[in-house]
Amino acid sequence: MTNESAMKFSPEMRARAVRMVLDHEGDHPSRWAAISSVAAKIGCTAETLRLWLKRAERDSADGGRASDVEARMKALERENRELRQANEILRKASAYFALAELDRRHKP
Repeated sequence: MTNESAMKFSPEMRARAVRMVLDHEGDHPSRWAAISSVAAKIGCTAETLRLWLKRAERDSADGGRASDVEARMKALERENRELRQANEILRKASAYFALAELDRRHKP
């Protein structure tokens, strides 16, 4: 799923679209036809809706743990990145102040 489609459609809208495909799958000759029909109605691509459906099926098979783990991993990666940036800033500030202290001690 692209970031654009994640931002454009709320989780509720994605869940509703998935339900629509599942509810109306029997009205179409194939699952892809049902996906294409619903995708055209909600304004997304059929491939995007297929991915939403695939994720929903995977989540229901494992009790929703896959998305929970994925979301937790993204949050931890973001936190890790922010902590690395903070450590880098602190390291540079420490070096700057240590150098300033040395300069201050050597000046008459």
